[in-house]
Amino acid sequence: MFKEAKQPVTSRRRWLKRRERWLVVMGVVLHAVYMLSIFDIYFKSPIVHGMDPVKPRFTAPAKRLVLLVADESRPGHVSIIAGFYEDPSAVTKGWKANPVEFDSVFNQSRHTFAFGSPDIVPIFCGALQHSTWDSYPHEFEDFATDASFLDMWSLDQFQSLLNRSSEDLKLKELLLQDNLVIFLHLLGCDSNGHAHRPYSSIYLNNVKVVDHIAERVNNLLEEYFKDNRTAYIFTADHGMSDKGSHGDGHRSNTDTPLVVWGAGVQYPQPQSSSNHSDCGFRFIDEHVHDMPTPDEWGLHEIERVDVNQADITPLMSTLLGLPCPVNSVGSLPLDYINMIKEDEVEAVLANTKQILNQFLQKSYIKQSNSLYFKPFKPLTHYSSLLERIEGLISARDYEAAIDLSQNLRTLALEGLHYFQTYDWLMLMTVVTLGYVGWMIYLVLHVLQSYTSLPGIFFRKEQAVQRNYPGKVYLYGCMLMGMLCILLMLEHSPPLYHAYTIMTAFLWMQIFSECQFLKALWKHLSGRRLNYVLKLLATASFSVLLLEFLVNSFTERRLYTWCFLIVGVIASLYLFKSIPWRSGIPLFVCIACWFLSVFTLMPAEIPDNNQLVIASGAIIIIIGVAARWLDVHAGRNKYWQSICNHQLKKPKFPMLFHLQALLVGISSVMVSLSTSHRTQKQELLASHQLINWFLAGSSMLLPLLSESSLLSRLTSIFLGFSPSFLLLSIGYEAVFYAALALVLMAWILFENTVCYLKKVKKSPAFIKNVADHITLGDDNRCLELSDVRIPLIFLVLFNIAFFGTGNFASIASFEISSVYRFITIFNPFLMAALLIFKLFIPFMLVICAFSAITKLNQVPRLGCYFLVILFSDVMTIHFFFLVRNTGSWMEIGNSISHFGIVSAQVVFVLLLFALTNIYTKDIHCDSAVRSSWKAI
Repeated sequence: MFKEAKQPVTSRRRWLKRRERWLVVMGVVLHAVYMLSIFDIYFKSPIVHGMDPVKPRFTAPAKRLVLLVADESRPGHVSIIAGFYEDPSAVTKGWKANPVEFDSVFNQSRHTFAFGSPDIVPIFCGALQHSTWDSYPHEFEDFATDASFLDMWSLDQFQSLLNRSSEDLKLKELLLQDNLVIFLHLLGCDSNGHAHRPYSSIYLNNVKVVDHIAERVNNLLEEYFKDNRTAYIFTADHGMSDKGSHGDGHRSNTDTPLVVWGAGVQYPQPQSSSNHSDCGFRFIDEHVHDMPTPDEWGLHEIERVDVNQADITPLMSTLLGLPCPVNSVGSLPLDYINMIKEDEVEAVLANTKQILNQFLQKSYIKQSNSLYFKPFKPLTHYSSLLERIEGLISARDYEAAIDLSQNLRTLALEGLHYFQTYDWLMLMTVVTLGYVGWMIYLVLHVLQSYTSLPGIFFRKEQAVQRNYPGKVYLYGCMLMGMLCILLMLEHSPPLYHAYTIMTAFLWMQIFSECQFLKALWKHLSGRRLNYVLKLLATASFSVLLLEFLVNSFTERRLYTWCFLIVGVIASLYLFKSIPWRSGIPLFVCIACWFLSVFTLMPAEIPDNNQLVIASGAIIIIIGVAARWLDVHAGRNKYWQSICNHQLKKPKFPMLFHLQALLVGISSVMVSLSTSHRTQKQELLASHQLINWFLAGSSMLLPLLSESSLLSRLTSIFLGFSPSFLLLSIGYEAVFYAALALVLMAWILFENTVCYLKKVKKSPAFIKNVADHITLGDDNRCLELSDVRIPLIFLVLFNIAFFGTGNFASIASFEISSVYRFITIFNPFLMAALLIFKLFIPFMLVICAFSAITKLNQVPRLGCYFLVILFSDVMTIHFFFLVRNTGSWMEIGNSISHFGIVSAQVVFVLLLFALTNIYTKDIHCDSAVRSSWKAI
């Protein structure tokens, strides 16, 4: 009977491979396309072209303006200089180039002089003809040194410019003209804050350097021009935490200094309850910060005026009498300017007209492209409001004119938001239907390809109406054609067509399986009630667990409770099933409880060099214990399937010792490399070379290890340890060891389950095994209970990511993690090293997952599709949780959450392919295979 079934099985496998290639390709394309949808829904570029600048109708109070900014990152500078919140498409160019050209204060100036970082100055001046600028080489940005010299470099360049003007008459003539901007970018505080922390002596000295630069620039210009027509603005693009990080929503990172003085600037006002500027003021992130001014500043009696970052742009434009950049959404802060009321109202009106012009342009573009246009009703009569403002100005009722102008500006900003979100409902509906369709189609594939459902019955049903799928495809193509024509008539972007076509195609595939669905319904209707209840209970538990995982993305401590409870339940189950002398129940409980501790740790990992070094010793001890078990516990029936019980002489008997030695050397290099940093010394090139060699060579050694399950997994664990240790700064190194213990506990649990099935097998069980092994490669069909494998995988996959607060590490630009490999600022290489650090725990989890699929004799690709199915349940949830307001970390995390789970169709598949290099020849004697041999 088995030989007769061999040919159909081979044919089925060929059909399955062809279909799954197509399914994987479709899944990759679908998730790539739908992932881009958030940029059309939540992060569509705010930039529109075609507006004319609004020329101011007032006299400029200043001839020139000096902008001093203490930092490095592009988004804040775009807000300060261009007046809008970063164009998300800039991410595609690493925030080093402008994917879409935009207007700025520099563009509107007569001439701009700029000196500073090569990552910032060229963005705004590189293509600007009327500019004089220079930047230092990237090699100067060495985090191992005191970066305050970078700030002095900018000052020296500016001072040299003024000195040259005494001999260069054209330069002197240029400097004496009006509408000039001088921009000095001061990177030192940011670099020193990251590398040495804000309360270090190096950072505090850098603060003094910045103060000196501000004073020196002020004195130089006042002595040079002697006309009191220079305005000065000092600010920063972000704050910094005590640890030297930034990016999250804490006010220490989002509240930045803004000090304005000079020509056209209002004098400080005494603080009182009537003029408190924070009353009713809300920042762009929709929070009322009201951060108290430190007492040691001696300014507690002075009124502080808070603004949004983009508000600095119209402030600079007003002080210079320039048209405000056409894409600015900043509101002019009147409390900062000292002008007569007539000029004040003209400045506010110019700011209002500039924002209103953006609204009108967006309204015109949308109306000209829409078959059914819905206008923004509050501004349908904007022209009458403008006429009323002009009338109030003519009547010299300036206060009323200012109030009405500010109200009109608020309505214009609301209108910009309206058209920015105009297509949200349509796009979110289409994309959601697409995800749901993909999930249904994936379920159908798994049921048809990896389960023991009565396939012959389904084929008979389909043969009765074999023309039905053809009709579905015909009608589906007609529908897609009609939708594309409608989108073309509305001049919709190409991606709109892609979203619609993908969704329609998926549902067309589902309807083509109508006969299978009918047969499936008949099959389920004929089963007993307890089976249906079991199915519903499994589905409900799966959804609850996935919702738990969704919440764990923002609340890591949930994993603590998860592993505490799982440790107890799993150990009790094992204790009832196998003797306690095996040690397995106790080991599972201790491993789970040990891992539960780490999600109580702070997300921003504290530096602890001694703990990293000690982790190397812990890793070696775990390796030694696993080696001993592999050799001596192989005869134990509970360990037999995973140990090297055949006692063959290994090909490379000294491999384990070599791997343990490399782990030890890595711990030594951690100590040496860190000591140089603490002593403010440059990292030796020889140390860097050794670190790179250790990381690279150690990952190749597992390929030479023995093929028994425990031997290979132990070798993989030791092989990635040097890289992880060298990239660790604190407790995450211990977490690596704890995760490995839990993965071992998972394997032991599954091995016990397999053993119990083997012991308790009955004639019915034997027949069931014989019927189920039809997928080839000794794989059996998936059963309902096998759902636990992808679900446990997802839990461990996520704990591998969040167990050490890795999101915070990336968002906070924690360069300490890469210091042992590189000290020169290189964002792409640094990001690559950080991402590689994240990959290492994933590699362990997927290697364990692959081993378990071999142990249980279930098809790994079938489990992969279940992983993707469960991931997409989370993806839909995260799709609705994406944020486009708040801090950069809050926005970035919401994008990352959605992107990570959405990319798992590719991400997990690539990791499977990569880990398959290590796990493809793993050997284990599973219970299922033993039962098959018995037949």
